[in-house]
This record gives sequence, C-alpha cells and structure tokens, in this order.
Amino acid sequence: MKAFEKNIRKVEPYVPGEQPGRRVIKLNTNENPYPPAPGVQKAMEQISPDKLRMYPDPTASVLVDSLAEYYGVNKDQVFVGVGSDDVLSMCFLTFFNSEKPILFPDITYSFYKVWADLYRIPYICPKLMDDFRIRKEDYYQENGGVIFPNPNAPTGIYEGLEFVEDIIAHNQDVIVIVDEAYIDFAGKSALELIDKYENLIVVQTFSKSRSMAGMRIGYAISNPTLIKYLNDAKYSFNSYTMNQAALVCGAEAVKDKVYFEETVQKIVETRAWSVEQFKELGFKCLDSQANFIFVMHPEYDAKEMFEALKKEDIYVRFWGSERIEQYMRVTVGTREEMEALFAFLRRYIKGE
Repeated sequence: MKAFEKNIRKVEPYVPGEQPGRRVIKLNTNENPYPPAPGVQKAMEQISPDKLRMYPDPTASVLVDSLAEYYGVNKDQVFVGVGSDDVLSMCFLTFFNSEKPILFPDITYSFYKVWADLYRIPYICPKLMDDFRIRKEDYYQENGGVIFPNPNAPTGIYEGLEFVEDIIAHNQDVIVIVDEAYIDFAGKSALELIDKYENLIVVQTFSKSRSMAGMRIGYAISNPTLIKYLNDAKYSFNSYTMNQAALVCGAEAVKDKVYFEETVQKIVETRAWSVEQFKELGFKCLDSQANFIFVMHPEYDAKEMFEALKKEDIYVRFWGSERIEQYMRVTVGTREEMEALFAFLRRYIKGE
C-alpha cells in the first residue's frame, strides 16, 4: 500500500439497478411507467436557452413555493435537493453526528449503510421479523438517530401512522427521518405528525409517483429550525444543487393533482392484479404498498429465474443477499408490460 492510501476515504459504493442501453421491459428500478404530467413538457419547451448561461436560484423558490402550497406548510419548512438521495445524504451529514449509533433495519434501502460509512457514522441494524416487518421495540434503545423507509424497500411493507408515531415518540432526543419515497402508493404520511414532533423529518421524491426519476428532485419537510440547519449544510457544500429545468418542471408537476392521482391509481390497480397473477403461479408475495412487488417462488431458484428473465429482455431486481437470496423485486409496469412478464413466467414454470 502506498503511504498516501491510508488517508483515502474508502467506501463500498451503492449499486444501482441496471440501466440497459436498449429498449427492454424495465421492471428493475421502480420507475413510473407513465410520463410526467402534461404540463411538464410544456414547461420544458418554454425554458429559454439564454437562462442556462445563468446560475439557478439557490433558494429554489419556485419549487419550494409549489411544494409548500401543495402540502399546506410554510416555505421555511421545505428543503429540496437532487433526488431524495441527495436530501437523505445531506440529512445524514447534518444530523447524525453523535458517537452513538444510528438505527435502521437490516433489510432496507442499501444506501443507508453507504452514507453511514462515508460519513463515519456508527450504526446498528435491528433485524426485521420473520415476516419482514419492523419490530418497533427494537427502536426504543439508546441511539444517535433513526431512519427507516415507509413503505420499506425492497419489501414494500407499509406501517400505519400509529406505528410510525410510536417510534418517533420513543426517540424525541434524536432526529427521526421517515423516508417516504413510496408513500403515495400506500397510506397516511408521517407529514401529519410534523407539527407534533420537532425532531421529525419526512423525505419524499418526484422519482416514483410523479414520473420524474430522470429530473432528480427530492425534498424534505420538517420544522423551520431543522430546515435551516439543512440549508446551512447545503450552502456550505454546494449552493446551486437544483438546475433550471428541475425547478420549473418540478413546480409544474405539483400543480396537476388530477393527473397525479389518476396515474397513482393505475399503478395501484395494476399492482393488485399482478399480485393475483403471481399467486396463481405459486409465488409468495409480500404485502407491498409500493410501486413494486417483492416475490419468491418456493420451487424455483430466484437467481436462475432472474437470469432467464434477463435473457428475454425483462429486467427485474435481484440481490442474493442474506435472508432475501430467493426474492426478486418487480416494479409495477404498465398492464401490457406485466402481461408480457407473466406470459414468460408461465412458459418458464411449464419448462418451455
């Protein structure tokens, strides 16, 4: 080892889902199969190229204002970033600075471990129960902060607001982050608890329910004090995180509530239909409330099935990690995409 290598910050990076460079049935990264709201395209067409020579508004006011109005909160309660990954990373950097370990589930969004290692944050990962649900009592122990997704990923399991509040109530001396990337496909949001708990931060994204994964927009909602701390850290790191297109297109996407609700409903309906199709083929499905389904078949090896699907240009997600080595995560696509998936699975199971 070279002498300088001992001072290099080394981490095991997050591995994103594959982005094939050709047209496939892409059910591996939980993207929305439908286009963004119609107003987004109009907004993009109206962006003047001349504006691109100037820095964007560092306060992201047009987007912040739209989100504040939509959720009925004050502007100083909203923080935006380049996807929820950027927002969550900034939260780790800003709020998890105790010598005590932070807590998050053992089976969850794998970026949490990456950020913890990157920022040298100690952590403990309480094991999910055998049914892959969180045991809330595991989060009563002393800690330096708590973060968990609801619905969880990759399981898709959603916990009700009373359950979420119980964890927050037992951790009022530390920051609790509820990562709600998939909440629009599930139930009540922890945003209802923002005014009740001054240690709560709720993080959401435009990548799933708003069909804008390619635009990279995420946001946090909390009380003004915590949002100020986030902005202080952001401006010390990069003042201009949001580009011009993301600001105007994001603001436009928030306005079209009707289109948003229709798109979410289509995905929820396709999810319910897909679960029935999986079960008819003998798959075990967890109770997903997200825009994906976590499945396994007791008679077929998940890795072999994953590889067979890939050869047919049907991409799903497989980890092979401990406890979930026989599970695949399947994004809910259009009805036509899901029909193609099940047509292949029927042939596969018949040995054709």
